[in-house]
Amino acid sequence: MLRRTCLLLLVSLAPLLLPAGASARQAATASVPLEQRIAQLPEILAGEGDYQRYFSAAFRGQVPRAKWDMLMEQIESAIGAPTGIEKVTPSSPWAAAIRIGYEHGIATARIAVDPATPHSVTGLFITGTEPRDDSPAMLDAAFQALPGKAGYGIYALGNDTPQTVREWRGDKAAPIGSSFKLWVLGALSRQIVAGERRWDEVTALLPAAFPSGIVHDWPAGSPMTLHSLATLMISVSDNTATDTLMQLLGRDRIGNMVAAMGTADPDATLPVLTTREAFVLKSPDNAQLLTAWRGASDPAARARLLDQNRGILASDPEPAGFGNQPLATESVEWFASPGDEARALDWLRRNGDEQALGILAVNPGVSADTAARFDYIGYKGGSEPGVIAANFLVRRKDGRWYAVTGNWHRPDAAVEQAKFVGLMQRALNLVAADDGAGHAEGSAAAPRSR
Repeated sequence: MLRRTCLLLLVSLAPLLLPAGASARQAATASVPLEQRIAQLPEILAGEGDYQRYFSAAFRGQVPRAKWDMLMEQIESAIGAPTGIEKVTPSSPWAAAIRIGYEHGIATARIAVDPATPHSVTGLFITGTEPRDDSPAMLDAAFQALPGKAGYGIYALGNDTPQTVREWRGDKAAPIGSSFKLWVLGALSRQIVAGERRWDEVTALLPAAFPSGIVHDWPAGSPMTLHSLATLMISVSDNTATDTLMQLLGRDRIGNMVAAMGTADPDATLPVLTTREAFVLKSPDNAQLLTAWRGASDPAARARLLDQNRGILASDPEPAGFGNQPLATESVEWFASPGDEARALDWLRRNGDEQALGILAVNPGVSADTAARFDYIGYKGGSEPGVIAANFLVRRKDGRWYAVTGNWHRPDAAVEQAKFVGLMQRALNLVAADDGAGHAEGSAAAPRSR
């Protein structure tokens, strides 16, 4: 739960992006061995050719043939069989971004080869797929076909409220995982703009919360600036950093931001849980407490329950109790619709300062190829078994701002992160490519109110 959502189609290949010795600063001209390996790639993608000779031993150690075949079957089930290489953009003599044609779509990837003979492929990183001649109607159909419940929206941002360009179940609230940290960033940014706090203010790190993140391995009490805590919270979804900020800023003031940033039904989420509290409530060891939480029908009743159980809620949940199946995602969560999330992002765009927008942009949440299609891209997502959400604030090359938000959840099984990632990347590509995309009045140069 709450781990960083990695917006990459084949996450198992991520460590293999760059080979030893390759440098993006070298002249962008492909070597003959790189060209040869790229020419051989469609055959390998189709399950033919010599897998052992094509890939390096290090690659095969990370991705055995059985795993490779499974991943390729997933791609073929979505966009058909590979047909050929359509475009090559070298980043060095030994690495390139490539565009691969399939029967019903396109895959983008990065490839790297070993400069030493026999020039085996040391990295192949598929960054995304999309149907050929994609359209909003096709994207709608793909979201509608997901098992469970899902929704997404594309919203043009201007001087007024976000304007809907396209959405499916855009007004339906759903569990959003770590996306709730946008509200924490909003509360912090508001206090800083008001002069109550400073980005360089130092506070003590709380004891470790349940991972994800980095600083759960650091000593409690470590001095941290608010800027560092916020950057960790947004870019890598660090739970210890998040809980530290939440204690400092105050639960009630964060709760006020749920409505202030545009959530239509804030009561579904209030009081805003810390990540530690959420894990404790979900823990199988605390079934009685979970039953009581589910029976608390309004924010006041839930607040009383939190107050009465401070000791248990401050404890460390047993990691063995958490597997890959959904746990209480309908009750122990944070809830918002795609439209709510668009309004939250727009609030940050209009009311946050440059530091807040910079923090959102540390991890763009998509491949470098997609990110390069925008002048600015900020991101916060969230996931746990059975839940995934992604929220993007983007400025197109023509200066217009958009929010692209979505979620998918099911109480009976884990969701397919790669499939959802692909859908959100398709939505972003439609926004980047569509010269006739809807826009809000004044969106090219929307002022920020303070």
